[in-house]
Parts: sequence; structure tokens; C-alpha cells
Amino acid sequence: MIESHERVSMSIPARITVITLGVADVGRATEFYQRLGWPLSSSSVAGEVSFFATVGCVLALFGQDALAADATLPTVEPSAFRGVATAINVASPAEVDAALAAAQAAGGRLVKPGQKVFWGGYSGYFADPDSNLWEVAHNPYWEVDERGVVLLPA
Repeated sequence: MIESHERVSMSIPARITVITLGVADVGRATEFYQRLGWPLSSSSVAGEVSFFATVGCVLALFGQDALAADATLPTVEPSAFRGVATAINVASPAEVDAALAAAQAAGGRLVKPGQKVFWGGYSGYFADPDSNLWEVAHNPYWEVDERGVVLLPA
């Protein structure tokens, strides 16, 4: 047992390996992300959990009730805005507009068209069928390498 006056020195690695989105219907959500052109992993279990390899981390889709139960939290009806936006950075404003159009063509909802933004970049938002919010952004102050990885200034 650690006494209250003792401090434990620990750090958590600064990395994100998986983002799990709670969805109402795993099959429907999986089809949407496949229509975006994202490759479905063979480790997925149809109708239960889907995994997509992306640059940087894995995107998982899991039933929202099952996700709440796994976290030992009560199930609540999600609102239109969940308080989180996941971002996809691209190399130009034209790529922002093309990605937003592709998301709409795949069945996503355009939330905010691509436009110049207050911080000097260009971005827009779409929502997936479960209202998970995605920002597509071009930040002229960040480099995006050939794999699509953002290289932050030191």
C-alpha cells in the first residue's frame, strides 16, 4: 500500500493507438467507412466490432451500449454534438473540399463546408451516420509528409 505522502512517478506514453467510436449499428457504420475507402481489417467481427487501419492509429467501431457497458458507465442517448471532433489533415484547401465531398457521397452529413478559418488555415466538418464529428483541415503551418502524418514544429 502506498502511503498518502508517497508519490508514484509514472508517465503515460504520448501516443494514441486506437480511437473507438460508439455507434448505434456496427454494420451500418462499417459500410460508411468502407465507402470512404478505408480498409477493413480481417480482425473485425461482423456486426460486433470493426477495425480500420489509418495513418497514425486504428479506428474501431463498437456498439455504443456495449462500449458504455465495457467502461462501466450508464448508456445515454448521444446528442448531435458529442463534444469531440477527430481530425484528418490534408495538404491543401482543395483536398479539404474533395474529402468533404467524398464523405457526403459516402453518406456522411456535411456539417460545415470548407472555408478559411480564424487560425489561418482552411477546414470543414462532416458527421458520420452516428453524428461522430470529423474535421478535415489544411494547416499551412504544419507539414504533412508523404504518408499523411502531421509533422509538428519542435
